[in-house]
Amino acid sequence: MPELPEVQTIVDHLNQAHIVGRAITDSRVYWPKTIAGMDSCRFCLRIKGSKIRQITRRGKYIVLDLSCRLTMLIHLRMSGRLNLSDPTIERNPHEHVILQLDNTTDLRFQDTRKFGRIVLTDTPQTILGQLGPEPLSKRFTGKQLFTMLQACRRQIKPLLLDQHFLAGLGNIYVDEALWTAGIHPLSISSTLSARQSASLHRAIRHVLRKGIKNLGTSLGRGKGNFYSTNNRPGRNADQLNVFRRTGMACPRCKTAIMRIIVAQRSSHICPHCQKPLN
Repeated sequence: MPELPEVQTIVDHLNQAHIVGRAITDSRVYWPKTIAGMDSCRFCLRIKGSKIRQITRRGKYIVLDLSCRLTMLIHLRMSGRLNLSDPTIERNPHEHVILQLDNTTDLRFQDTRKFGRIVLTDTPQTILGQLGPEPLSKRFTGKQLFTMLQACRRQIKPLLLDQHFLAGLGNIYVDEALWTAGIHPLSISSTLSARQSASLHRAIRHVLRKGIKNLGTSLGRGKGNFYSTNNRPGRNADQLNVFRRTGMACPRCKTAIMRIIVAQRSSHICPHCQKPLN
């Protein structure tokens, strides 16, 4: 599933493609369930003629602000992608929504597994307001994270995966951040010291910034693999320290990386660098 760096990479690429300011002249929906909470015909009718005023990110959502005073929220889920395409190119059978723009460009939503969703709303905060802080925001400080951790008594990994607690993190970057901070994923959040919390805060921001710099993480060629617009893979896989490196040497201490299960999710740790708290 695309995480914060992958979603930010897509947003950056869309902005670089200069589709902000373009009008949606027509749209087609081939898998109606992709449009959440609205009939697909009504969706097409309401956005026709609207201009894309801004493209931003909130958590794992791609946010399109439209001139019709509506907001389009796109969540890619497991295998969603956005393609910029020439309208003359034949539709990929997995491209379920096509927005035709007035500069002879299509913005196409592709989703092999059909889990991704598009929401059209005039009250985006009813969804976005439920998300936790943005981990790269200047307002998200180490002190704030420590206070948040102390207020919960949960295993740290599933807590960091909880989008209501902190927005944008997923399995890859949580594993990487916990390794960087030397924290075991089964540690209880409220037992972390102020020093450990500060280390975790720095680690989260470091791994996310590195992921964005490397245009996201692409792993293999599976259906859920990440590709940005126009089929561009990310370069961050070579920079991962523990995620999907089972049996390989820890970059810090050379101990073999282990795979364990935490809250029904695969987790990758160094058993020497990330010892459980007593």
